[in-house]
Amino acid sequence: MPSEFTLDRHVEFSETDMAGIVHFSHFFRYMEETEHAFVHSLGFSLHRQERGAMSGFARVHAECDYRAPLRYHDTVAVRLRVERKGTRSLSYRFLFRKIADRGRACAPVEVAVGRMTVVHVTRGAEEDAFEAAELPPELARRLEPAPSEPESE
Repeated sequence: MPSEFTLDRHVEFSETDMAGIVHFSHFFRYMEETEHAFVHSLGFSLHRQERGAMSGFARVHAECDYRAPLRYHDTVAVRLRVERKGTRSLSYRFLFRKIADRGRACAPVEVAVGRMTVVHVTRGAEEDAFEAAELPPELARRLEPAPSEPESE
């Protein structure tokens, strides 16, 4: 069962600040982008709409600790690990490793560690508010928490 997924991506110029370093907020976008690619690789979508009813995944917690900078033209491998699978929620851990320095392959360098918790929510066609709901059964069957591993320093 899938419990890990890695997405490699190149840093775009528009993601950098005046110092030429990736702006901190983009790490949260990278986490979400990796989560979307992971779920899509399983044949699912994070957002579904049928006959006016909607379901999706609300972010209830996100954090990121930064260890080294990323710059324009770097390549970062974003590794997602399912840390916890509840009946209504998923918790992910993300490890960011630079694998190319300005276009040239390099030894992997840990640049950040992040975490995100999402809750599956639904809203009926006639309702205004979302409610927490059990994970879609077909998705829940395909996911498994990853084995524990030591924390990064």
